[in-house]
Amino acid sequence: MKFGKVEKYIYDTLESKGAMLSMLIDPVDYKTPDAAIKTAAASINAGADMLLVGGSIGAQGELLDYVCKGVKEKAGNVPIVLFPGNIATLTKYADAVYFMSLLNARNPYWIIQAQMLAAPLTKSLKVEPLPIGYIVVEPGGTVGWVGDANMIPRAKPKIAAALAMAGEYLGNRFIVTDTGSNPQLQGSGPIPLDMIKAVKSSISVPYIVAGGIRDTAALASAYSAGADIIQVGTAMEESADAAKLVTSFAKVVKEEGARKLKK
Repeated sequence: MKFGKVEKYIYDTLESKGAMLSMLIDPVDYKTPDAAIKTAAASINAGADMLLVGGSIGAQGELLDYVCKGVKEKAGNVPIVLFPGNIATLTKYADAVYFMSLLNARNPYWIIQAQMLAAPLTKSLKVEPLPIGYIVVEPGGTVGWVGDANMIPRAKPKIAAALAMAGEYLGNRFIVTDTGSNPQLQGSGPIPLDMIKAVKSSISVPYIVAGGIRDTAALASAYSAGADIIQVGTAMEESADAAKLVTSFAKVVKEEGARKLKK
């Protein structure tokens, strides 16, 4: 199987480090586009392994172009990957895109129709597609509402595991479970650890855990439970010192990755 440059980077990094940290910038959530770029650059300099740009609503057009171009100028060898909210979340200034199928969507648009519409543009822009099976877990946040997801109950890890397994069998080379942004505000928290363990044990492809990770303790627990890559967004956005936060997170990634490699 031939991998693209970014996909190979992910596999090589996991092989050498044992774990990865991915930071998400949603340009819409920052006061200015330049503030988003500044935070992204700080996270990269502090040790993020990958930088995601995008969001569920409004991260598109000139705003997306401007932010991705600005971040790319400061990113060095760290890949800039799009986290699309719809078919408009594409720009030539990114290296790759989460080419996601929302596996538990009620609406087939989010399972295959959006992907069909976006595929020709993705190819013409020469943005590398990363085949991802995307699963939304309660409470779901904006992505759960926009994606019309039949959200996985937090107390049902076997459902998430079976869906992840199906996603791999269908050809996805990465699996993401996501609680949506700010799950704490909805009376919830990160992906339950027993769900992370169940999903990890059911698949052989890299597993990305997203949503609700705000501190080093939660980060370490998620890696210990089985996450290969952890995606953080809100915690960085709300931090008064993004570089300090990412530095502390990167230290945990190094420690947990080393522990994984010893197994």
